[in-house]
Amino acid sequence: MRARRRSAGKTASLLTMGTELAILGVEGQMVIGRRMAMFMLGGPKVREEARLMVNEKVLTAGQAAATLASGGKPKKVVRGYRRKVQANHRRLSKS
Repeated sequence: MRARRRSAGKTASLLTMGTELAILGVEGQMVIGRRMAMFMLGGPKVREEARLMVNEKVLTAGQAAATLASGGKPKKVVRGYRRKVQANHRRLSKS
């Protein structure tokens, strides 16, 4: 019986991770759409946005690698990415 509880917990954990990843994908597509529209329209903010985008990707990937290398859980990495994507969406929505 005890082994069954563990496997049920693992299943719930996998479902939670799957849901988090799916939401991250949708949120990421929203940010990509806003950035593409901004890039197509052009203007003075485009160059700065491109610079921010590249720098943030490099830093976030490094943070994710460090988290995993130090024994952090993948769920923590996904949550970190989601926070960054949500912040980008809020910032780009104001423009």
